Amino acid sequence: MKAPLLIVGGGIGGLATALAAARAGRLVHVIEKSPEFTEIGAGLQLAPNATRVLDRLGVLEKVLETATFPSKLLMMDAVTGLPLTHLDLGEAFRAHYGYPYIVMHRGDLLAAELAACRCEPSITLHSGREAIAIEQDGDAVHVTCHDGASFDCEAVVGADGLWSRVRRTVHDDGDPICAQYVAYRGTLPLSDAPPETDLHNMTIWVGPEMHFVQYVIHGGTLLNQVAVFRSHRYRPGCDYLDDWGTPDELDTAFAPLCPVVRNAVRFMRRDRRWPMFDRLPIPSWTSGRITLLGDAAHPMLQYIAQGACQALEDAVCLGNALVRHSGWRDAFLAYEAERIPRTARVQRTARFFGEFKHLDGVGRSVRNALLLKRLPDDFEYFDFLYGAVF
Repeated sequence: MKAPLLIVGGGIGGLATALAAARAGRLVHVIEKSPEFTEIGAGLQLAPNATRVLDRLGVLEKVLETATFPSKLLMMDAVTGLPLTHLDLGEAFRAHYGYPYIVMHRGDLLAAELAACRCEPSITLHSGREAIAIEQDGDAVHVTCHDGASFDCEAVVGADGLWSRVRRTVHDDGDPICAQYVAYRGTLPLSDAPPETDLHNMTIWVGPEMHFVQYVIHGGTLLNQVAVFRSHRYRPGCDYLDDWGTPDELDTAFAPLCPVVRNAVRFMRRDRRWPMFDRLPIPSWTSGRITLLGDAAHPMLQYIAQGACQALEDAVCLGNALVRHSGWRDAFLAYEAERIPRTARVQRTARFFGEFKHLDGVGRSVRNALLLKRLPDDFEYFDFLYGAVF
């Protein structure tokens, strides 16, 4: 099958890229290995840098129909239960950045993107097709799928996530790096939420080698909760095993914390865990007619809630490059030149904030003292993330 542009991966970044490329005048095919275009997971935070590019893609209005608008981002001490700082997301915040900070279900965002893609005649969607071989010659990229289907492509974008197969054709840096932390995620109906839950704000409780997040999603009907902790059973080389980060470790890690957090953790689902990984930045995402996007290019830890936001930025920047450059390679090189410095900084910042949130002892005391002095309308430390315009 001929495919001028093939996007491997039909998640949030892949579908956003399809929209951006189609609106740059390109014919696009998207392959997704799952039987349906769906998102695994629950809640998602979208800062103004993401809502701004969703507006550029023409899907923001639809996205906002199922989004929730927290009043504040609160940071609490998980040991004492006392507030440390907050960021007011009201009128001053929106005036400063021009767009809101929203939270929502990952599936709701993907559904909005999917509906837009299905209305775009330049986009062809293929579910249930997993790329198993990618070969490039001077004139084309040949992609073979597990079901025997094949694509002869002018260009390929790898948007196939942390364990990207496409990445191996561009850069051989081995496996992702395990952070030794694990996350438990889940939602519950708002009617079943713990009685102490703050339903109006996005709250993060920080403590020694752990944090806990709560916010309302899906049009105000579900409570999203995320419990993250460091596993002391982790051993190098056991990344793929299920004998670390277990539910009993979850309970042990959260037992010393304040009653509100301890009680909320009781409501967490225990049937699935998400080990946390990232990679170090790489100097190039492009090899000939192939480039990378989102977690395939710059997987980052979740500590500043920018993974999906950066993938959306990637999509719009790649679309811009496709408008400016007729040749695929020229467009891909212009795109990565703009994106790599920024995403590398965001990757490093995410690692730093993981350490910052999980401090103990003297470090925790110093952190808390500094945060208590911060003003809620001080946007200085957020400008580089939220203020980017593409």
